[in-house]
Amino acid sequence: MSPTETTDAAKTEETKKDIKREISVEIPAAEVARETELQILRYQKSARLPGFRAGHVPASIIRQRFGEGLKNDVAEALIPKYFRREAEKQGLIPVSQPRVTDLHIHDGEPLTFKASFEVLPEIKVEGYKDLRADKPEITVTDEDVEQALNSVREQHATYATVEGRVLAEGDFAQASMDGKPKDGKDVADAKANPVHMDDVLIEIGGKNTVPEFSQNLTGASAGEERVFDVSYPVDISDKRLSGKTFVYTVKVNGIKLKSLPELNDAFAKELGEFTSLDQVRKQIRENMEAEKRHTAEHEAKDQLVAELVKRNDFEVPESLIDRQIDLRLERGLRALAAQGMKMEDLKKMDLPRLRAGQRDQAITDVKSSLLLERIADLEKIEVADDEVNREVESLAQQSKQSPETVRARLTEDGGLDRIRIRIRSEKTLNFLYHQSA
Repeated sequence: MSPTETTDAAKTEETKKDIKREISVEIPAAEVARETELQILRYQKSARLPGFRAGHVPASIIRQRFGEGLKNDVAEALIPKYFRREAEKQGLIPVSQPRVTDLHIHDGEPLTFKASFEVLPEIKVEGYKDLRADKPEITVTDEDVEQALNSVREQHATYATVEGRVLAEGDFAQASMDGKPKDGKDVADAKANPVHMDDVLIEIGGKNTVPEFSQNLTGASAGEERVFDVSYPVDISDKRLSGKTFVYTVKVNGIKLKSLPELNDAFAKELGEFTSLDQVRKQIRENMEAEKRHTAEHEAKDQLVAELVKRNDFEVPESLIDRQIDLRLERGLRALAAQGMKMEDLKKMDLPRLRAGQRDQAITDVKSSLLLERIADLEKIEVADDEVNREVESLAQQSKQSPETVRARLTEDGGLDRIRIRIRSEKTLNFLYHQSA
C-alpha cells in the first residue's frame, strides 16, 4: 500500500441520528515517518539550544527535547488531510469540524484516530408541487393616490418667519430643547438618558405633537424659554422615554408659518420630468401598485416556505443551527449599533439568552434553505455566470470599486459562492410561487 492510500481498516459507524457519523482512520506508518522528518527539519531551522549552532541541532536531540510537541505537529499536519480523504472516499460531506478521539501516535506505527462529525440529512421533499399561496388582487384607490400626493406636497412645504405675535395653534415653534428624567434615581441616571435638540420645528396642536408641548408652548413669544414636564407611556417606541417623566427646557427661537404649494401643473413640473399633475398621479399609482405587488408576493413566498417546512420534518445539524444563530445575532447587533446603541451597552447584553431566543427561527431558516436547495436539485434550477456577474457589477457600483476588485475580494472570502446560493434560492422560490397558481 502506498503512503498516500488510506487503509481498508477505516469504517463508518452510524449513531442513532442520521446526521451524525463517526469514522475510524489509519494513516500508514511510512507517511507518519515522512511527516515526522519534515517537522524535525522545521524544528532544526528554528531551535536555539545551548552547545549547538542554529540549524545544526541533531534530529535525535530534537526528538528528545520536543517529543510531545513534535507528535502534536505531525498529528495536526496529517489528520485534516486524511480525514477529508476518508470522508470523500465514503461519500460523506461533513458540515461540522470533526471531534477527534482515540488518537494513537507512536514511532514506527500507523497513526490512528476516530472522528465524529455531522453530515447533511437525506431530504425527501414531500408535497412541494401541491403548495398553494394566497395571491390577493392588487388595488390602489383614488383616495390612496391623493394621500400619497399630499405627502409629496408636505415634503415641499416652505416655512416663513412670523413676527409680532405669540405661538398659536397651527404655528411651528423653531426651538432648541433639553430634557432629562425628572425622577432619576441618581445623577448618573439623568446623564444616561438625556434628550437634546438644537434646531427642531414643533407644530402647535399637530397630530404628531406630544400634547404637553402644544399646551405649554401656546402663547410663547420668540426668545422665550419654558420649562415643563412630559409623562410618556410605557409602549412608546423610544425606549429612552418609555414609562418615564421628563422635564424639558424649551427655548422658542422663532415662530414659523407653513405654506403648502398648490396642486397644479406648475407643481408637477417642479417634481421632475412631468408636464401635468395627472402624470404625477399616474406615476404615484404605478409605484404604489408595484410596492403592493412586491409586498403581497413576499408574504406569499413566506407562506409557501412556512408550509414547506411544516410538511417536511427532519433532523438539522447542530453546527448549521449554531452558524445561523451567529448570523442572526450579528445582523441584530449591527442594527442596534446603527441605531446608536453604544458598544458598552452591547457588551452588557445576555448573549446566552439571546442565542436561546434565536434558536427556533434559526432551525426554520436552515430547514427552509436545505429544502429549497433540494428542490433546486430536483427541478434542475441553476445559476448562470451572467447572473452572478450582474450581482458583482451592482456591488461594484454601490461600493464605487472596479468589478475586478470586488470579484477578487468575494473569491477570497467565499462571497461568490454565497451570491450563487442566494440567487439559486430566489429562483427556486419564484418557481414555487408561479407553480402555486
